[in-house]
Amino acid sequence: MKKLMIITSYFPPEIGAASNRIYHLAEGLKNDYEVSVVTPLPNYPTGKIFATYKGKFSAKTEENGIKINRLWIYASVSKNKFLRLIAMLSYSFSLICFFIWNKIPDKVIVQSPPLLVSFTCMFFLRSKRRKLILNVSDLWPSAGLELGALKEGFAYKMLKKLEAFNYKKADLILGQSNEILTHVKTITTKPEMFLYRNFPEIEYPKLTKKESSDGRVKLVYAGLLGVAQGIYKLCNEIDYTAIEFHIYGSGAEEETIKHLINSKKDLPLYFHGRVNRNELHKVLLNYDMTIIPLLNRIYGSVPSKIFEYAKLGLPMLYFGGGEGETVIEKNKLGWVAREGNYKHLNTTLRSITAKDLNYDLKIAIQDTARLQFDFERQLESLKKIL
Repeated sequence: MKKLMIITSYFPPEIGAASNRIYHLAEGLKNDYEVSVVTPLPNYPTGKIFATYKGKFSAKTEENGIKINRLWIYASVSKNKFLRLIAMLSYSFSLICFFIWNKIPDKVIVQSPPLLVSFTCMFFLRSKRRKLILNVSDLWPSAGLELGALKEGFAYKMLKKLEAFNYKKADLILGQSNEILTHVKTITTKPEMFLYRNFPEIEYPKLTKKESSDGRVKLVYAGLLGVAQGIYKLCNEIDYTAIEFHIYGSGAEEETIKHLINSKKDLPLYFHGRVNRNELHKVLLNYDMTIIPLLNRIYGSVPSKIFEYAKLGLPMLYFGGGEGETVIEKNKLGWVAREGNYKHLNTTLRSITAKDLNYDLKIAIQDTARLQFDFERQLESLKKIL
């Protein structure tokens, strides 16, 4: 059987869209390839090596027919840019050592960002005999500039050069959005391009009819509580008149959200912590609607939650701008509030009643997911060009 390697900075048991996406890709390809994954010792989003792997320099396992090589990393989620650079350099160093001592297959999928890690792969693995596939999920460093995490200057210019190098050395680029592929084409037209959406491979739950007990809309957010999502600001800005707001997840803003809830106990605002993905899918069926926010519009970003929630039949309120808005509106998956405009968000929320969020709408969303967001169909198209 042909061999294929996936190199990524995120992989289960870590949570988040990136790890889920790569896991499903590996699972989907293992029937056609002998798939191996190279990834750091799990540490995200806590910034600490998970207890099972503490004290280990590396770990090699086989899980569900996939060979997984977990490499040493200096784990950190610090806002200190120097420490974050050290973390990326440490994983890059581990990768170089791995490349020296291990035979690398002729087909390699490299996850980007982080840019420095993907650059390490594209630089050391480039070969006329090897096909390098770059899986681009975010447009760094441009996204970092939009988020305020980066400023224009020498470092930004260097990152732009790394980005261009990565694109030019790729034989095939997988972009999770049309915006990403459009951006890449402004830099190079050399590699093949393929739109590879973040369609999850999950079961479609059976939906049941139920009525809201008090007429209030039960709104839920589930996911990372990081800077990009802006959940703390959302908690402060949202109008609770006709809703109750439930939060699941973990991340940098977790403690400030807990403190807010403790200081404003009169608000119908609830934090439930982190639950595993399978349990979360069951829990989400108890809610009327979910919100998908981004603090700032990020060019190229289309949150994978859109496709996951569609399969659950969960109506969405999208609050992030960009191509995500188009996906929501085109497929009639819910409502859109103008990015960064909390007044418009609250106006939109007040216009949605519990009766609007009915069984028929949820079934229609699920039917759309079956037709438009089919993981297997997309995977089969990908296999033809790998």
